[in-house]
Amino acid sequence: MRKADIGIVGLAVMGENLILNMESKGFTVACYNRTVSKVDDFLAGRAREKKIIGAHSVEELVEVLAKPRKVMLMIKAGRPVDDFIEQLLPHLEQGDIIIDGGNSFFGDTIRRTRYVEDKGLLYIGTGVSGGEEGALRGPSIMPGGSPEAWSHVKPIFQAIAAKVADGTPCCDWVGRDGAGHYVKMVHNGIEYGDMQMIAESYFLMKHLLGMTPVEMHEVFDEWNEGELNSYLIEITAEILAQVDDETGKPMVDVILDTAGQKGTGKWTSQSALDMGTPAPTVAEAVFARFMSAIKEERVAASKELEGPVPAYEGERAAMIEEIRQALYASKICSYAQGFQLMRAAAGEYGWNLDFGGIALLWREGCIIRAQFLERIKEAYDQDPDLANLLLAPYFRQAIDRSQKAWRRVVAVAVENGIPVPAFSSALAYYDGYRNARLPANILQAQRDYFGAHTYERVDKPRGEFFHTDWTGRGGATSATTYTA
Repeated sequence: MRKADIGIVGLAVMGENLILNMESKGFTVACYNRTVSKVDDFLAGRAREKKIIGAHSVEELVEVLAKPRKVMLMIKAGRPVDDFIEQLLPHLEQGDIIIDGGNSFFGDTIRRTRYVEDKGLLYIGTGVSGGEEGALRGPSIMPGGSPEAWSHVKPIFQAIAAKVADGTPCCDWVGRDGAGHYVKMVHNGIEYGDMQMIAESYFLMKHLLGMTPVEMHEVFDEWNEGELNSYLIEITAEILAQVDDETGKPMVDVILDTAGQKGTGKWTSQSALDMGTPAPTVAEAVFARFMSAIKEERVAASKELEGPVPAYEGERAAMIEEIRQALYASKICSYAQGFQLMRAAAGEYGWNLDFGGIALLWREGCIIRAQFLERIKEAYDQDPDLANLLLAPYFRQAIDRSQKAWRRVVAVAVENGIPVPAFSSALAYYDGYRNARLPANILQAQRDYFGAHTYERVDKPRGEFFHTDWTGRGGATSATTYTA
């Protein structure tokens, strides 16, 4: 019997579809699931008469794999991954490869890479984006981990990945240990921002302009033909056109306004906080989901708390265009934050990240795939050391064109009591980044006043610290730490 090229553990939606994708590209795939009956059901159903081998134990899975063995885990992140690594290790040999294809926390991947390499094996932590359809037809794949493992999985990963028009696969090596999962985490953080900004556009059209879902469908459909062309705009247009079979109402009007989340947006925000890198739009998108979750509280509060009733008397078409521009400008800032965060992480963890290459990985197959990403690649081709996307000529000019409309949309939203946390935080980020002087001098003076935390002076070199006896009752002793 021919040995399998790769083994997949986990037969949930993503696992099954990746197996079928691999098999369709000519690879023989072995599969295993902790609930063994799922293996038999899969073989009798979607995998029937395909080059797919079922295994009923870890031992059997390892036995049917060609060397070096490649085992890809498509299981729940966290402790289950550690537990399964322990199950695999006694059955694998030096040079075999364990691959984690789930949404694992990058810090766990750094730890697991070191642990598995110490056992003489190789480890890959890879982001896989595109959802159910992407897994089957071609996802964006972001592998990182043991560099020696890449040549063994590259033919499989690049064969199954999404392709751009010229045939280039949306898959390439990202970097050592946790780099792949970090890039996937930031991808998801940007996705949170994108989704929230689209939701705010919808909310403005609904509550400020009184538009119906069908009318909004037409707007998003038109937007998808221009510079906002993207997967998320495309599916939003389709969602707004959908009618509920049970009630006959627009589908969006019967869906409860509470959003879930799996943690990657929160991890992105936490990482930004850990590294002192501003990523407010991602954070606001996460907080917006938290706000949505307290539905009962909001319903009760809506009966007690006063605010303006939305009323807009201007031209609808003009405001729709201004919302489009605000969405585009906010999107630029959200991506700028994500790439700035990856730049900080590259320095922190010693990763040699190719930012233009990362933009290429996201052109097709993934949730944030968009025409816009070509411009990011061009920006980093022109300046590989670019500090922030906002400084690239294309994006700087795009913001200049949209800035007036963007500010007006945020102002109108505030005046009418319509929450737009992603739009407004993106604008605040832009205004903060473009200002040579911010009010942090007051913050640092306060810190020095109550805690002797010291400060730097505008008329002295950076790195020299001073303390003032503000009350006349303090001494010359100051705190020993200062974090800018």
